[in-house]
Amino acid sequence: MEYQIVRLMDKPEMKEKMAKWFHEKWNVPLQAYLDSMEDCLSRTKLIPQWYVAVEDSQIIGGLGVIENDFHNRKDLTPNVCAVYTEPDRRSQGVAGTLLRYVCDDMKAKGIDALYLVTDHTAFYERYGWEFLCMVQSDGETEPSRMYVHR
Repeated sequence: MEYQIVRLMDKPEMKEKMAKWFHEKWNVPLQAYLDSMEDCLSRTKLIPQWYVAVEDSQIIGGLGVIENDFHNRKDLTPNVCAVYTEPDRRSQGVAGTLLRYVCDDMKAKGIDALYLVTDHTAFYERYGWEFLCMVQSDGETEPSRMYVHR
């Protein structure tokens, strides 16, 4: 499998395609992704950032970095969000490659700690993430796991 990691900042022409892909995976309004990606491209702030794994011009995985992934711990920022790998590409290292890439990219920009909210256990630990605490996500009745990568 040959794929490359693409930063939206490096390929702004992919904005609509990326926004549509994330919208289809997470059912978050398309306009929310378009607005966040436009903020990324404006380069007025370091966050948000968006990344995808592309194989033969098809997006096979992706994630973003935003200030807060809809939880009550506003002090734990920035957050990796919308981590997704296409089902037929899972268990092939795509998510791990994306996670390593974003951690390295953010570290190069001076951000040493990233946070991530998930209900998964054992997956993110494989890539150097550590469980930090439980957080309350907006609209959820049960708390979710918050991880940190330093």
